[in-house]
Amino acid sequence: MTFRPAPLRAAAVLAAVFVAARVIYRVLFNGAGTGSPVLLDLPPLRLPAPYAHVVFLGPVSAPGLWQAVLSALPIAATILAFGLLNAWVDISRGFVRLARGGPLQGVARMLVVAWAALPALSDAVASVRLAFRLRGERFGPRALVPVLERTLEHAVRVAAALELRGFGSRGAHTQGFDGDAPLLVRNARFRIGDTSIYVDSFAPPGGSVTVITGPTGSGKSTILRGIAGLLSHVDGGEVSATVRAGGLDRVAMPPRDTAGLIGVVLQNPRAAFATTRVRDEIALALELRGMPAPAAKARVQEVAERIGVSALLDRNVSTLSAGEATLVAIAAAVVDHPALLLADEPLADLDATARARVLTVLSGLAREEGVCVIVAEHRAEALAPIADSWWTIDGGALLRGTAPSAASVHPDAGPGREVADSVPVLTAAHLAVHRKGQPLVREASLVLHRGEVVALVGPNGAGKSSLLVALALGEGAVEGTLDGGRIAGGRVALVPDASDDLFTRDTVAGELRAAERRLARGKNGARGTSGQHLEPGFAAARLARLRGGMEIPVGHEHPRDLSAGERRILAIALQTMDRPPVLLIDEPTRGLDPAARAAVSAALRAAADDGAAVLIATHDLEFARGLGARILPMRDGVAPSSPASEAPEPVPVAPRPTLAGAKRTSITNSAEAVDPARHRHLRMPRGLELSVLAAANLLALAAFCWPLLAAALPQDATAALPYAALAIAPVAAVAVVVSLDGSVRSAHTVALLGVLAAVGSAVRVASTGVGGVEAVFILLILAGRAFGARFGLLLGAATIAVSSALWGGVGPWTPFQIFACAWVGAGAGLLPRRVRGKAELWMLGGYGVVASYLFGLLTNLWFWPFAVGAGTGISYVPGAPLTTNLSSFLLYSLVTSTAGWDTLRAITTVIGIAVVGRAILAALRRVKPVSSGGGQAAKAQSVQMKDPLQLKA
Repeated sequence: MTFRPAPLRAAAVLAAVFVAARVIYRVLFNGAGTGSPVLLDLPPLRLPAPYAHVVFLGPVSAPGLWQAVLSALPIAATILAFGLLNAWVDISRGFVRLARGGPLQGVARMLVVAWAALPALSDAVASVRLAFRLRGERFGPRALVPVLERTLEHAVRVAAALELRGFGSRGAHTQGFDGDAPLLVRNARFRIGDTSIYVDSFAPPGGSVTVITGPTGSGKSTILRGIAGLLSHVDGGEVSATVRAGGLDRVAMPPRDTAGLIGVVLQNPRAAFATTRVRDEIALALELRGMPAPAAKARVQEVAERIGVSALLDRNVSTLSAGEATLVAIAAAVVDHPALLLADEPLADLDATARARVLTVLSGLAREEGVCVIVAEHRAEALAPIADSWWTIDGGALLRGTAPSAASVHPDAGPGREVADSVPVLTAAHLAVHRKGQPLVREASLVLHRGEVVALVGPNGAGKSSLLVALALGEGAVEGTLDGGRIAGGRVALVPDASDDLFTRDTVAGELRAAERRLARGKNGARGTSGQHLEPGFAAARLARLRGGMEIPVGHEHPRDLSAGERRILAIALQTMDRPPVLLIDEPTRGLDPAARAAVSAALRAAADDGAAVLIATHDLEFARGLGARILPMRDGVAPSSPASEAPEPVPVAPRPTLAGAKRTSITNSAEAVDPARHRHLRMPRGLELSVLAAANLLALAAFCWPLLAAALPQDATAALPYAALAIAPVAAVAVVVSLDGSVRSAHTVALLGVLAAVGSAVRVASTGVGGVEAVFILLILAGRAFGARFGLLLGAATIAVSSALWGGVGPWTPFQIFACAWVGAGAGLLPRRVRGKAELWMLGGYGVVASYLFGLLTNLWFWPFAVGAGTGISYVPGAPLTTNLSSFLLYSLVTSTAGWDTLRAITTVIGIAVVGRAILAALRRVKPVSSGGGQAAKAQSVQMKDPLQLKA
């Protein structure tokens, strides 16, 4: 138990504000004139009917003020008590414990995902903020779109990771595999969207490493996801004929029920982590299948030592390098000793040393553990020392292939392309970049000339990306400082590693039009930097110039739905629209096949031919040499100014023993290590669930309205009514969560709820209004509209739970806030479904206004008697007529909330929906959850909404 002073400090401030507010209410509503001496003799002002019982102002005395202070102390003490509780109790750890078992496992796991998504959300905001600066745009409401796009992509990956680890499994994992073939595929077809791959016969043996190659978009990931079960049970695709994984029918068995037999390493593993600590990430599959904590801890330690990540167990996953993250993902995939391991591009974004470590681990799993390892990879040459068989996708079919030849130097390669103009366009000398006191770059110097290409190479963590950002932005780059050096030159354009963050519109045509408008607003008015008049279609022509022979859609396609190579070229076109003298690009070939690399190479050559100095940061030495680049090695944050003809070669991987010496490991799931009872997830019958849900919401509404319901109760019961309301609200909240827990058995729903709850909690904490919910209404309304009332109800409740844990704001008010926000999200899901287009945005904006005012009235109503206390003109009076209490409440709400915060909340919501509503709705609908029932029947509702980039290689 660790003491955190922040929640206690926040509680102390809130308690002081409450005492001050109580004194102000007494002064304003003639309640501070008791006794003498009189400090202020303010003229009283009686209001007309129906407020004749209310008097504004009046005399203010010292005893009256002191009495007001004393009357506020009980509530202030309660606030302080909850602040002390929040300071000592880590609510987030409670989420983790609940997620390991019990009746609320689904909701608790969703809260764990939300907590783990907060660092990823922070990274997304920082990355998008950087992208906006690079594009010359102000970081405003439109930034919510790319931030949400990134977080939704994160949700999709987390959903797949949870499903593959066994989330939602209803029984112990089946064991054993089909003879000597952990995988058997015959006469099968894997289909998703427009992608269809036929496989005649594919049965790699245990203890082998099989490599699948093919161009981007050919379907490598589709095959792997089909074998894993994601294609037909999560993605909405289809698998036909014979596909048996671990001896089980892949079509009939969802991936959650084969988690102990098949391990999967997804693309970009850092984006798929579902927890915050390395130890918890590796143990997740064991926890989900109910293994006791001591046995799980021992298994995690054993696997970590085998993979070589023991030193990382207590690290936060957000601090891992790309190579470390890949090794942790492999450890998490094999912690249950699977018979089959599928790895999707595990070498992407790794330097030579990290690649060698990953290759050694994969080879060891096959040769020493008997695992059947299947790898889909673009950089296939590196796998040659360990691969046993090669397959390739050609013409929509998986065929036997051959090992790729050793990488050859491009015929144009040399010490560097000759440049006619020797005048430098950028000079940097002795630069240093720091972040939070840590040096990222030191003593970096370089000189760039017009028309040349320079490649910055070096290991992960050398500071290449930090140097590029510093050159592009100058001081304050990457949330750090740039000092100890100088930069001279013209405008510097940067295409960052996360180049998709540069896309802020929902169509390619929209991006190009926005680029033209930005250029027209530049210092040359309607002229570009070259002085030429900007004709309509200038941006499309620029894109055509750079794309060369590659066909890129320029219509209503979403930019993130383009292939990886097309997205890179579009980003380069957007950043070079005004023909900057210097172009920087970070990792230009990540995730690209040879054809896409050639297209990007042609685009960079075209930029250099236009007169730009091009500087790339890359691990792909072959690509750099093919560009004829001058190689500039960088290590430990130092970039020498002198050119280097060679860079360090990749670390070789020694070939492993032949299959004859492979050790066959029996794949078992020890029954004594698993508690079957922890696998059973009880779900209420549908009728009972709806009855509990309705009753709990009615009780919650009664708890909100207790001051107005008191008139209907006997007088001797009214004294206990406030305490009854405070007790009913949390009980009703628990009842709602229990009844809805069955709705979050789908990993996709859990991930989406968790990630969106993290977004909502961050927005809520950043807000400044009553309850801190002005801006978060935008997300709740749009998500409820996109995913339905049940999802909106859960999202509103989860947002309050996570944000309260985040800032230590758990208190008696929390259940009321949970219901108020939950009802906002649910109400949006109940609006007419057929309304679309601009009419839909008008409808949602109108609903936002109504919801904002109703939210303010409800949250004020239950707290009004506590806030004002007794003895003022607007106090709650037990036993008074309903009309009297209602008029007092409405005046209190008007003065304190309705005329101020509620109106501001309504305005904020309407503006937000108008500005980003269309784009955010489109983003949400693209990742609409597949039915929790899974299976191929779900494809009809989801195939049009899934992001194809998640389904193809």
